[in-house]
Amino acid sequence: MRVAAAQLRCPLLDPATGVRKVLDSLRSAAARDVHLVAFPEAFLSGYPVWPMITDGARFEAAVQKAAYAAYLDAAVELDGPELRQVAEAVSDLGVFTYLGITERGTGPGRGTVYCTLVALAPGRGVVSAHRKLMPTYEERLVWGTGDGHGLRVHEVAGMRVGGLSCWENWMPLARHALYAGGSDLHVSTWPGGPALTRDITRFIALEGRMYSLAVGAIIDYADVPAGFPLRQQMLDSGETSPYTGGSAIAGPDGKWIVEPVDGEERLLVADLDPAAVRGARQNFDPTGHYARPDVFQVTVNRTRLTAAHFQD
Repeated sequence: MRVAAAQLRCPLLDPATGVRKVLDSLRSAAARDVHLVAFPEAFLSGYPVWPMITDGARFEAAVQKAAYAAYLDAAVELDGPELRQVAEAVSDLGVFTYLGITERGTGPGRGTVYCTLVALAPGRGVVSAHRKLMPTYEERLVWGTGDGHGLRVHEVAGMRVGGLSCWENWMPLARHALYAGGSDLHVSTWPGGPALTRDITRFIALEGRMYSLAVGAIIDYADVPAGFPLRQQMLDSGETSPYTGGSAIAGPDGKWIVEPVDGEERLLVADLDPAAVRGARQNFDPTGHYARPDVFQVTVNRTRLTAAHFQD
């Protein structure tokens, strides 16, 4: 199985440009006979970089409300035109895709933005949409909390693949849920940076005795569009974005196949051997022969949660 991590500069609050970059990367991946390609967390329409440097927690601040409204407007819907374009390309090119999006809720949640990891399969479109279980720290000012609906693994080129977003990769039971699905490859998506990916990528590979692919974006505050209410305040802060990529791939032995890449737009490509996963589990299979279901019992609720169910 050949996989790729698409480490790209993120076009903040610009989903149309983001889709073009996704399609270009899919074409490049297909030309290199890649079976699966992964894109960074919230790549469409961008990671919320402003709360930490613009007093984002100030209650009833008009400029923060305006910034959130702009972010909500830039978010994409699961049945919207952006994902339809990506799904068409996935089918045409035959490349399974993990794509991080800022999802605008519909129905009861239409005023909420979710950090969602979408899986798209050739000929099937969106096969799972995992809303991040717990946004981290300042992310909670702009993202809603997710549910277990998307904690699923998918068959791709003879291997099973699951994925999580950013710090939920540190959640033991979230990882456990995907391990229990029989995953052979774990995809972790990030806003980007070796400090985020260096430890956990290898840890997941060792814990799961599996391949571990991390993908992060390159984010520059200067790329915030001119009309965004907090742009000038961000630029005047003198802060430099810490999001410089950090995409990497580790093998089931925890050794690097591709070490974290910093500050470079690149398609990181690697060939994975499923036999290496089977061999690594000879001495440790976390949800198989090394599990103790007589002692530990784990229940995963994969219901899509909503504020109201209407019966007409």
